[in-house]
Amino acid sequence: MLTMNFDRLGFRAGQTVVDIGAGAGRHSFELARRGVDVVAFDQNKEELDTVADMFTAMREAGEIPVGTDAEVVSGDALALPFPDRHFDGVIVSEMLEHIPSDADAISEIARVVKPGGTVAVSVPRWLPERVCWALSDQYHANEGGHVRIYRANELAASLTAAGLVETHRHHAHALHAPYWWIKCAVGVNEENNVLVRKYHSFLVWDMMKAPKVSRTLERVLNPVIGKSVVIYLRKPTE
Repeated sequence: MLTMNFDRLGFRAGQTVVDIGAGAGRHSFELARRGVDVVAFDQNKEELDTVADMFTAMREAGEIPVGTDAEVVSGDALALPFPDRHFDGVIVSEMLEHIPSDADAISEIARVVKPGGTVAVSVPRWLPERVCWALSDQYHANEGGHVRIYRANELAASLTAAGLVETHRHHAHALHAPYWWIKCAVGVNEENNVLVRKYHSFLVWDMMKAPKVSRTLERVLNPVIGKSVVIYLRKPTE
């Protein structure tokens, strides 16, 4: 399940992109499939080990073009271990809402991207997230949980203050918002609840089959209850 629109990102084979807060690697894998040299960056070393194993399996299966670099790096998003102006692109998906010092992380994002490079940042959208917080403290009030709810314009202002220029934004994953509302209502760890199980099965079916009816429904609902907001930016050339 990809949050970023890769056609809009426009990354080309041979370019270098860092996926900050890569997590399980979903965006990193797609970059590698497209021949983009990718660094999956995260502070969770165990999760990165799994990403590295998947990169190996993808190479063996011929899913990554020959000559494409795909590596994992562990570290702190507040002090990225990369030189200034190093990457053609930066992806940051659902990570900033976990960081108390998000201004420092945004400064690092802007630092490591080349002039003319592309940055894409996604966070949970204000309305669906506010509903989750209202329904459940357990959803956010835990170690490593969400520390803030963003309004899109406020996030965009912070990114542009760091020297980036917004080019586009959109919302994504509207069908996932009700799933999280159900989980928050019944208990975020209640995986065996019948409503949770049935809705999860529906989401899996939708992701695997991508039927026209549900894909159309999500496109219609994204502007209203899209679970994530995605902001695309450029770093100006000098």
